[in-house]
Amino acid sequence: MKKKVQGVKGEIKEVKGDVQKKITEVEDKAQGKISVLEKRISDLRIRPSDFPANPGLLYSRPTVKSLTFDRNTSWTVFKTQYDVVSSVKGLVDRIKASQLVASLRGSPVEILRGIPADKLTDITTIEKSLESRF
Repeated sequence: MKKKVQGVKGEIKEVKGDVQKKITEVEDKAQGKISVLEKRISDLRIRPSDFPANPGLLYSRPTVKSLTFDRNTSWTVFKTQYDVVSSVKGLVDRIKASQLVASLRGSPVEILRGIPADKLTDITTIEKSLESRF
């Protein structure tokens, strides 16, 4: 019986050694991967955010022609185009207002005279003034 117990203890030691060896291998492998990730994170912190990760992946963004409202097209058609372009660009209302004002030509520019100076950055006021006239 003692021999059997000794034999089992020997087998347990052998298995324990194998398990410890496997644990060490896994730890070494994990540490290697952690080192690689730490290096990549460090590289990302160093590289400027506007610098492309891979210059081969550069692409040009399509440009959108500036819109102009001069009454050659109807206000509703122009407004629809303007709304689509400004929503794609994700513009805030103050920027939308300034771009709308900048797009006016000819008689539509005259509408700005009737808008108080503090309302010239209010997209709703400008749009309502243009809608009422055109």
